[in-house]
Amino acid sequence: MFDTILYEIENGRARITLNRPDKLNAMSLKMQAELSEALWDADARKDVHCAIIKGAGRAFTAGYDLAGGDSVPVSRLQTENPDAPYRGYRSVDDDIWQLERAQRYRMTAFDMHKPVIAQVHGHCKAGGTDLALLCDIVIVADDAEIGFPAGRDLGALPNQFWLHNLGPQWTKRLLLTGDSISGSQAAEIGFALKAVPADLLEAEVEGLADRFALIDPDILAANKRAVNMGLEMMGARTLQRYAVENDARGHQAASAKAFVKRAGDVGLKQALRERDAPFGDGRVNLHGPEQRDADGNLLNPDE
Repeated sequence: MFDTILYEIENGRARITLNRPDKLNAMSLKMQAELSEALWDADARKDVHCAIIKGAGRAFTAGYDLAGGDSVPVSRLQTENPDAPYRGYRSVDDDIWQLERAQRYRMTAFDMHKPVIAQVHGHCKAGGTDLALLCDIVIVADDAEIGFPAGRDLGALPNQFWLHNLGPQWTKRLLLTGDSISGSQAAEIGFALKAVPADLLEAEVEGLADRFALIDPDILAANKRAVNMGLEMMGARTLQRYAVENDARGHQAASAKAFVKRAGDVGLKQALRERDAPFGDGRVNLHGPEQRDADGNLLNPDE
């Protein structure tokens, strides 16, 4: 049914697996569109109590697909009129429009009535953090690697739920540097509900889904929507709208334009290596001082 995800329904839950393991499940626009479609289908099914989002292979997702690739027509009319002058990325407003379009796909996890669990292992970077934090509950492997390194030069977050989960100081500490935390650290500061050993992650998530399956889906929806309405009253949805406009602003920075040019010259992988090299291991200490060697690696990691 889908090209970039796997979708199955069993025992009162929908399991959606991001399925581009050779690309560390980098999220193309097509993957985001298919994810949204599957989530809305799960929300409409009377036999589904919750949805689980996870990743195939070594990662939850390494983030947005910066290499481009598959596209999604705006509508059937665009398919029938391929030469019509549809938006690209020619202006700042075009950029904002495209970012808002993709955001609507991701916001399905927040907007749908039934609860969504993010089952996070391996890399959960950049756009992967956007997706995870739009879910209702995040459960991580303790050795997962979580961060938004794209904030070092490419722009800002096109979704912003870090603030509501981590508070302002840890949000700034991580987003202003692009540094990463482990799954255990993520649970400690509020990115995730809890961290468990990687080999117990699936059982932990499925166990929670078993408990959701005991509850009337209409009751689950009522309770989820009350909490999410509270977030909206605190400005959560307004912040998401601002986030895409702010990201487009970030795309105008000299560093963002230089990165795009460098990636075109030497390839995306090399450009990413060059960007991240000065940050060493890119890790954070939650406790105690951060002492680093000449390469930027922590000398005293707290785990």
